[in-house]
Amino acid sequence: MAKMDKKWVILCTTAIGVIYSAGYLSTEEQAALQEPQHHINSNIQSVSSQVKSQYKNGTFDGAGSNRRGSIEVKVTINHDKITDVEISRFAMHYSKNDVVGLPQEVIQKQSAKVQNVSGATYSTQAFQDAIEAALTQARNV
Repeated sequence: MAKMDKKWVILCTTAIGVIYSAGYLSTEEQAALQEPQHHINSNIQSVSSQVKSQYKNGTFDGAGSNRRGSIEVKVTINHDKITDVEISRFAMHYSKNDVVGLPQEVIQKQSAKVQNVSGATYSTQAFQDAIEAALTQARNV
């Protein structure tokens, strides 16, 4: 075995010590950073579970009217999702067939803002007003 110079032994020992210390310190920093992140994540989960639903579950009535007549709707909400919309009363100047597709559009968009039906603008507006009235009743205060 070749005899090593003392300088090399000291240099190699010091290098190993520095590398070991650097690894230890970086591991400690990561552990310290991950622990608060764990607390933040658990706090976010507890806050999100306490967030109130936007709407109450159930079926809510709404009505909309203008100079061309009135529309009444029933809107069913389950866990903040509009699951069903029914035109319960249609008393407009025009045919109900013009707006028969609007309830499905509300369910798809999850919003009262439906696309205007050409030739049935007043019916569309009354329908939107009825949906918004039902959603206002359903809203958690």
